[in-house]
Amino acid sequence: MSKTMRYSLVLLLTAAIWGFAFVAQSAGGDAIGPFTFNSVRNLLGAVVLLPVLLILERIGAGREKKKPRSKTARKKVLWQGAVIGFLLFAATNLQQLGITYGRSAGKAGFITAFYLVLVPILGLFFGKKCPVVIWLAVALAMAGIYFISISETASLSWPDILLLLSALGFAIQILFVDRFMADAEDPLHAVRLAMMEFLVCGILSGIPALFLERQYWSGGIASFLQPDALISILYAGILSCGVAYTLQIVGQKNVPPTLASLLMSFESVFCLLGGWLLLGEVLTPRQIFGCCLMFVAVLTAQLSDHFAH
Repeated sequence: MSKTMRYSLVLLLTAAIWGFAFVAQSAGGDAIGPFTFNSVRNLLGAVVLLPVLLILERIGAGREKKKPRSKTARKKVLWQGAVIGFLLFAATNLQQLGITYGRSAGKAGFITAFYLVLVPILGLFFGKKCPVVIWLAVALAMAGIYFISISETASLSWPDILLLLSALGFAIQILFVDRFMADAEDPLHAVRLAMMEFLVCGILSGIPALFLERQYWSGGIASFLQPDALISILYAGILSCGVAYTLQIVGQKNVPPTLASLLMSFESVFCLLGGWLLLGEVLTPRQIFGCCLMFVAVLTAQLSDHFAH
């Protein structure tokens, strides 16, 4: 098996972990509330990344001697992590609210996938060009969302609007991460930034949780030890935040960017599969057609670099 094939499988595993995380989000949000779930999972994600960072630092120190990190570098991690942590707080809680109040895991995953189309469009404000093929992807995505979310007699529901807003939030967050990583000289800056991002998101999510979801805290630690809550928190915190993010870093370093983007876009497919297998969700033919349109839109957006050359 070639090196590219091995690391392609790593990225496909990452997409599967993130796709099935929508199932955990659906069960966890119902069990302990959307804000509480996001607070705990992100704080756990930060804790999981800490030993990963320490191990990577030790490996790097063993290979070559480096100068100690400067105070400026530390401050950069703090303020950049705070910015993207706030953006993640907004995006992930809008998504969680949309999933908890009225959406299935599968459909939520496909609507959220709209951020992959929005990223290159919003990139215009960051001085990046937007190929004509992206506008085709946008049209396909909008048609897909229509078939997924709106029946012949219904209008766009507020959970759908929350999920669309979360997609916008994720797109902005991704662009800021790209901007912050552009001038990063430290190879471990991404891991440090992710750990700070999860920490900030977890703390911010805990604030509305304390005021709006006190009923879930009244049972004490027992509320978090019930099966639906505990399994969902462990999966979303350890696998989705900690393990999958580390796999993404390893995979993307060894796979061409276009192929990596295509593999990561399979997250929406695994999301739909997870909802079907684990939650017994059934989609109508109309919604399946909409999901197919969304998937084609995502693939088209990710192939935009290829069409541009």
